[in-house]
Amino acid sequence: MRKTLACAVLLAALPLAALAADDTMAVQPSALKWGPAPPALPPGALAAVVSGDPSKAEPYVVRVKLPRGYKIMPHTHPSDENVTVLSGVFHVAMGGTFDTKKGDTLRSGGFFRAAQGMQHYAWVSGPAMIQIHGVGPFEIKYVNPADDPRNKSQAKK
Repeated sequence: MRKTLACAVLLAALPLAALAADDTMAVQPSALKWGPAPPALPPGALAAVVSGDPSKAEPYVVRVKLPRGYKIMPHTHPSDENVTVLSGVFHVAMGGTFDTKKGDTLRSGGFFRAAQGMQHYAWVSGPAMIQIHGVGPFEIKYVNPADDPRNKSQAKK
């Protein structure tokens, strides 16, 4: 009986705790500050941080605009990656070898999750916008280091 009463009190207090810690925020698309995507992504994409700081160990939300023909070669992340397609058509497949004959085609409203360490890759045939969210830091490790755009920019120096 005491356990049931304690649970009931705890559950009743949760909405009050949520109200006390009101971290509500609203972001209009026009308020986003777009710039080049981080160097871990191939050149050509634009990114905007919606919420949080993807470089820190905290929740984040980022939007990325991808131009026609954009490809992200096979890679992994040290934390789960959650992606929602906001516009366009986005293709994603699991595995360590890039193959456009595999995977799923996601349209606006589509979602995928790549668990921590899962090898996956993506591409678009036309312009697309995605939203990525998770708990940072957001990092990309390419299956083949030669695919890492950071290595290509260092080779040019």
